[in-house]
Amino acid sequence: MDEPDDRWIAATASALLVAESERVPIEALTVRRPGLSLETAYRVQGAVVARRLAGGARLVGHKAGVTSRAMQEQMGVDESDSGVLLDYMVLTTGSTMARSVLMRPRVEAEIAFRLGRDLAGESVSTDEARVAVEKVFLALEVIDTRFASWCITVADSIADNASCARVVTGPMVPLDADMDLAAELLVVSVDGTAVATGEGRAVLGDPLRALTWLAGRLHRAGGGLRAGQIVLAGAVHASLPLETRSTVRARSPHLPPVELRVR
Repeated sequence: MDEPDDRWIAATASALLVAESERVPIEALTVRRPGLSLETAYRVQGAVVARRLAGGARLVGHKAGVTSRAMQEQMGVDESDSGVLLDYMVLTTGSTMARSVLMRPRVEAEIAFRLGRDLAGESVSTDEARVAVEKVFLALEVIDTRFASWCITVADSIADNASCARVVTGPMVPLDADMDLAAELLVVSVDGTAVATGEGRAVLGDPLRALTWLAGRLHRAGGGLRAGQIVLAGAVHASLPLETRSTVRARSPHLPPVELRVR
């Protein structure tokens, strides 16, 4: 199939923005264009983000998505994707969010980072990634889809900003040299009942490898991770439906808990 032209990219970006603002889903892009390439999907994502930035939003970070086997199996894909974090998406722990502002929201617990220095390059090592990290914290990512269902491909997800809708950040702490993030066990509870668990190693063997993967992907696109940005490493468990009148909490042995209230 021929690659879409700039007009198709712009029209698709507009359709996604309208779907989000009006909360009326559209058909998955790969239904209309089977074989849609990941490169084209990232072009759509870039066009959506550019519109958001032009409207006053600020870029505050990035997310690596579908980095665990649990999420890959749930989504029916075998590779990771990435999206951007904009300022209006970020909530602090204890915040209350109206479920009605989203469409088909789900939630997942993740290990996340705030960078103290730039991280860029084709082959960044995990040691370089660790040195670049200023703070580490637990996060709850609320994912959503602007498509008619969650039966989507990785290309659809990429075009839709890797399905990112909101991010709840927990208290940030320094990444100590002896902290083993791969062994960190996250426990997710809803209204006080544990419903999911996962270790940091579920994310590419070590959450720091999400930073190395993301640095490489952004480098190939002409960018990189920047000091001060926050980065989500990806869920350690399969995503959970986000219901009204509920409280979602994630905790782990060495990182402060993070909580979201939903009304």
